[in-house]
Amino acid sequence: MPAQPQLRLTPQEYLIRERRASFKSEYRNGEVLEMAPASRRHILIATNLSAELGAQLKKKPCTVYISALRMKVNATGLYTYPDVMVVCGAPQFDEDDEQLETLMNPTLIVEVLSPSTEDYDRGSKFGQYRTIPSIQEYLLIAQDRCHAEHFVKQPDQSWLRSEASRMEEALALASIGCTLALAEVYDEVDFTS
Repeated sequence: MPAQPQLRLTPQEYLIRERRASFKSEYRNGEVLEMAPASRRHILIATNLSAELGAQLKKKPCTVYISALRMKVNATGLYTYPDVMVVCGAPQFDEDDEQLETLMNPTLIVEVLSPSTEDYDRGSKFGQYRTIPSIQEYLLIAQDRCHAEHFVKQPDQSWLRSEASRMEEALALASIGCTLALAEVYDEVDFTS
């Protein structure tokens, strides 16, 4: 889970503060939580993910965004920075954010798991993500070993979970028409350091 709450703000106050800040913060129920810096391995995996998805989505109506772009979960008011998001079709932005820097309609969200955020990413954060009408897939990527968990929304709004744990395996991301090979996700990642 991110760092402990520091102060309480309205969403508008948070957005103003966030534009001026030298670090990223998450906004939950009026609380602003400073996000810890990502590890080198975390950054490499997220970079590999965005590069691989970006290459496969060229000339398709989907766009890859990295964690520099904020996202809002409208139903819960959560503002956060997923490691990687893909939007298919026109991006929709939060009307409260006059700078149009807060995305509202991801199709796919990917989180690279960190020891401090793993329980949150699997639990209440995923619960909030499931309230986003546009989301079709959620992907959790381990950074300490080769392992991915893939959640796919079903027609009855339930979620089907599958796993992959070998470099030879690949995940079919049907909502965006991509196949994600774990060998590409973990390219140049050293699990021993």
